[in-house]
Amino acid sequence: MSDGGNLDDAEAVGGEMPAAATSPLRSSTFGPSALWTPANALTVARIALSPVVFWMILRSDLDDLADWWVAALAFVIGITDGVDGWLARKYGTTRSGAFLDPLADKVLVLGSMICLASVGRFTWVPVILVGTREVVVSALRSWWGRRGLAIQASPLAKAKTVVLSFGCLFTLVPPLADDPAWPADGLLWIGVALALVSGAQYVQAGSRATSTMSR
Repeated sequence: MSDGGNLDDAEAVGGEMPAAATSPLRSSTFGPSALWTPANALTVARIALSPVVFWMILRSDLDDLADWWVAALAFVIGITDGVDGWLARKYGTTRSGAFLDPLADKVLVLGSMICLASVGRFTWVPVILVGTREVVVSALRSWWGRRGLAIQASPLAKAKTVVLSFGCLFTLVPPLADDPAWPADGLLWIGVALALVSGAQYVQAGSRATSTMSR
């Protein structure tokens, strides 16, 4: 969920490396209000590339859905989630990154699920369940945020994203796509279960925080 970073880029002059030669990109971290950071740039790139995956899925028939190129692109986009998270932890988290990273996850995962349902690979029931969960949690996060509450997502929420990502990916990898189909379908439904449980945890944590604040 998607925070910046800094590396040294100084050159020694006459065998010495004066302090003034140190590049700001390496010597400092980004503050919470920073917008254009390496981590955020990677997160924005993930969002921008997601529609390419959607188009590649939608242009295919169910029989020729599995494709190494689509799978490779989806995998590369997916692993950038871990890279931008590492950059954020190393160089400083930002409020913009805290917003962009989960947004990028939702765009890629839910968008892929919708596309796979559109071509008949997934049924619409899990898509609707996960989509409803995301809408409800996002609405509550916004509402509680306006009241000064910041509710942390549970580890299950991140696990949900990972499991659903692999469920979608398995439908695109030729050896895993249809024979048998249960690995992708099994991961999909495990992800749905994690989505519902983590959503319930989020609502419970927010309700508890609200009641505590009102006392």
